[in-house]
Amino acid sequence: MTELPEKNVPFVNPRAAHDFRGRTCSIVSVGSYVPERRLSNAELEKLVDTSDEWITTRTGIKERRLAADDQFTSDLAAEAAKKALEKADIDPEAIDLIIVATITPDMPFPSTACLVQQKIGATHAAAFDLEAACSGFIYALEVAQQFIMSRTYDTVLVIGAEKLSSIVDWKDRNTCVLFGDGAGAAVLQYRAESHGLLTACMGADGRKASLLSMPGGGSRHPASQQSLDDRLHFLRMDGKETFKSAVTAMHRAAKKAMERCQIDISQIKCVIPHQANQRIMSAVADRLGATEDQIFANVDKFGNTSAASVAIALDQAVEQGRIQRGDLVLLVVFGAGLTWGAAVIEW
Repeated sequence: MTELPEKNVPFVNPRAAHDFRGRTCSIVSVGSYVPERRLSNAELEKLVDTSDEWITTRTGIKERRLAADDQFTSDLAAEAAKKALEKADIDPEAIDLIIVATITPDMPFPSTACLVQQKIGATHAAAFDLEAACSGFIYALEVAQQFIMSRTYDTVLVIGAEKLSSIVDWKDRNTCVLFGDGAGAAVLQYRAESHGLLTACMGADGRKASLLSMPGGGSRHPASQQSLDDRLHFLRMDGKETFKSAVTAMHRAAKKAMERCQIDISQIKCVIPHQANQRIMSAVADRLGATEDQIFANVDKFGNTSAASVAIALDQAVEQGRIQRGDLVLLVVFGAGLTWGAAVIEW
């Protein structure tokens, strides 16, 4: 396996002169939304050559949510955004910027973020999409943090949203069992408080881009009868190599994020890994030395929701009381690109 590139760049805290807890990019609230339609493993047995036992043993997934035919990524994103804004008691017109992380936009253009802006009434917000696959939410948090700490914007809405059912090949039993639809959102603000987003780090390795991709629909393979016949408009994945790369990259990113904050895994209250599958999460937890009580998982109920994954999980962890004010939370992700990242949050 090719070593993932790593740069040893000294971390300079731009917001606190002496202590990493002097952060002021605060996550004010989170919210999430998943469609009502549940697709169980038993139902998948009728679609492809698989079984509940096979899926559960290899992935830990029991069911996933599917959006309705007339429900699009922007709809899922807007619902999650509304919930986050309601919890924060923030008017949509107070939002300065909307960032939507997704690989399943409503359309190539305009951006899904612009569609969300209209749906929630954020009339004063700038808006753009960010594509980093399953790592998208962490990438978007880091981008939002930079806008906030530079004082360019005061209030940023970050959303991870996917309708992966629209790009899944329902004839491929190795991939169709993995993915689901959903959205998660976070409201970030500049606040003179110690808690918030302490650090976020990102990485990528384009040498392994072919491990996980959807070849069709872009300038390389524009839509044509041939691209349809070759099934290029569906997600493709080399599961074995993706697994190995994911475990290595997620472990490295998590360690780097904690080192930047001068903390170790014992100080983390809740670890929220990308909900890819249970085997990847367990392997990453083992390498980090995290206990079972520290790991939050909902992959059994929602499958892999890509950019929405850790955002949905973060909201659920808060709602279930797994995270309290002052707790340290570690988010760690991995996705196509290859991309990866981690973030440490003081809640």
